[in-house]
Amino acid sequence: MHPAPRALRRAVAVATTALLATALGCAPQPDGKAADTPSGSAGHTCAKGKLATQTSGKLTIATDEPAYEPWFKDDKPANGEGFESAVAYAVAKQLGYDKSAVVWQSVPFNKAFAPGEKTFDFDINQVSISDERKKAVDFSSGYYDVRQAVIALKDSKAAKAQSVADLKGLKLGAQVGTTSLSYIDDVVKPTQEAAAYAKNDQAKSALKNGQVDAIVVDLPTAFYITAAEVTDATIVGQFENQGGTPEQFGLVLDKGSALTACVTDAVDTLRENGTLAKLEQQWLSDAVDAPVLK
Repeated sequence: MHPAPRALRRAVAVATTALLATALGCAPQPDGKAADTPSGSAGHTCAKGKLATQTSGKLTIATDEPAYEPWFKDDKPANGEGFESAVAYAVAKQLGYDKSAVVWQSVPFNKAFAPGEKTFDFDINQVSISDERKKAVDFSSGYYDVRQAVIALKDSKAAKAQSVADLKGLKLGAQVGTTSLSYIDDVVKPTQEAAAYAKNDQAKSALKNGQVDAIVVDLPTAFYITAAEVTDATIVGQFENQGGTPEQFGLVLDKGSALTACVTDAVDTLRENGTLAKLEQQWLSDAVDAPVLK
């Protein structure tokens, strides 16, 4: 499960930047799978290792703390292990920054895509691309196509749910600000108000303590939680993607960032050359099919 990024700028400057980006175009989105073309500076140059980053010669990447598996390993984003850590370093390399030039920064999930000037070059934290969030920040093209899933304790009534309708009478929970919580409110539309938690850890505790009947997280996280953290829980099922465009995680950048087009170029290249698929297979191979809740 898993939504985890200079607003209040001069309005004219932002509008001009957006218009230029639209007129001249940013990187194309491969195979129609990426989200809407990201905003950012037009006429960009992506000189390897010489971008207009927060710190010259360095690339500052942000994520939340703690950094959960399978996206990161051992709560250490800098170790290069876990899907998002590996993707971050792959993007950095594509941009011309080796591992020693990457600086990690801790930024709370909701703050990453809230209005306001950013202290990072990009944030990677299972943040789903959405039109609403794009009002405050820029996104790269998508680096992962995701579905949301429902987790319940194995011996509970919720574990027997086979459809969205079966979930309506349950007490459901999810992390605040996430697509997971949106799926509860907009897709399930339960009769009881959903419980919103600041962190996934709190949602998991609520499930274990019987404060909620089920929680919603992204599918890879669901497999990890049920395999390693709440072993008496099971994946009830996954939701179908809503609409024609799949939900995607994107890298978060400052609104109107000069880096947006370059970062998007890097993500697109990694998708086209198969790197993203290889990293997904390496780190998210357990996220196999789960029953679809219709």
